[in-house]
Order: sequence, then structure tokens, then C-alpha cells
Amino acid sequence: MTEQAQSSQHPLWARVLAGLVLVLGLIYIGNPTGGVVELLLDNVPGIGNLDEGLAAYLILMALRYLGVRIPGLGERKE
Repeated sequence: MTEQAQSSQHPLWARVLAGLVLVLGLIYIGNPTGGVVELLLDNVPGIGNLDEGLAAYLILMALRYLGVRIPGLGERKE
């Protein structure tokens, strides 16, 4: 079964939620507030960029859930 066929099998609410996560993640990564609103402050040593990493991960997983194929993501080499 193709990724597109699998994506259309997901319920509408789940696809809407994935789209919302995608949009919010892109807004967070885009940093429109200039660093005023952040989950973790970037100047905290060692953990300062974990929030951006989590946002990037959520973006990638939302894209995958919506059926966007990203080469090398989630594919196992056997």
C-alpha cells in the first residue's frame, strides 16, 4: 500500500491535528517573536536547543503522518 493510500485511511480529526502540529512547529522554528516566547531558554547550557529539536522532530513526524515521503526517514535498510 502506498503512503498516499495510508494517509487517506487516517481519520479526519487525526489529519487535522497533524496539520496543526505541523503549522505550530513551523511557526515555533521560524521564531517570529525574536526569542521572547520559548519553552527553554537558549542560553541554558546543554539543554538550550532541545525545544527547537523537539519542534523539528514533531514537524518531521507530522509530515510523515500526512503522507509526505522524506527519504531516509523511518526507512530500514535490510
